[in-house]
Amino acid sequence: MALGNLFKLAKLTIESYTDIQRTKPLAGGIHGGNTLEVMYNPETLSTRHEVAFHGKKGISTHGAQTRWSHSAAEELEVKLVFDGTNVGYFGVQLVRPVPTVAAWIKAFLSLCYDVQSVSHETAYLRLRWNKGVLGADGFECRLKSAEIQYTAFDRDGSPLRAEVTATFIQALDPTKNAQKLRLSSPDLTHRVVVREGDTLPLLCQQIYGSAAHYLRVAQVNGLDDLRDLRAGQELFFPPFDRPEGASR
Repeated sequence: MALGNLFKLAKLTIESYTDIQRTKPLAGGIHGGNTLEVMYNPETLSTRHEVAFHGKKGISTHGAQTRWSHSAAEELEVKLVFDGTNVGYFGVQLVRPVPTVAAWIKAFLSLCYDVQSVSHETAYLRLRWNKGVLGADGFECRLKSAEIQYTAFDRDGSPLRAEVTATFIQALDPTKNAQKLRLSSPDLTHRVVVREGDTLPLLCQQIYGSAAHYLRVAQVNGLDDLRDLRAGQELFFPPFDRPEGASR
């Protein structure tokens, strides 16, 4: 290991892709490529984990069993700071120009927020930092929201400092998501090609004997809108247990 690497601080990075499997990098980073390495690591980073249960607000009464329905996609919120006063960049100007705050913000929006011309949707992202925080493979997600606050300006009005409060929502490819849920059942796994008129509850009724699992199936397939099914689209139906009383 080079001596310089011993003292190099690992930076939070954002990788951008056009596909959910993260195999097709999206160009647009601050120095080209599909990666944006933040200027300063965040002081705080928060994650949100939420579980839904069957029944009214998941409340069990009179000793009735509270049954798990599905786990909502995890969310991660982080505040990113971009500074254009060149603090912390001493000597870097000799190698290449220091990006302006406007350039940082443009790169962030290009990689995370802009609708892509090929896929006609926003990019799929992977956040990498310490594996104990974001996991060995990073946090696979999409940008849910970003609030940009400019806090300092130059004499000509150009921004010198900006703070971005970004919220990312987990977006795993179907295969990884099924593995993450550790699903098991004597029923077989199904892959179904969507036909005109199909709906997710209807397909779940046909496969499981009940429409009860449609939210879990939507999560496994990374569906943001349950009505956005396209003819020819292939859906993955994991081996969930059939609800009690469901017919085969």
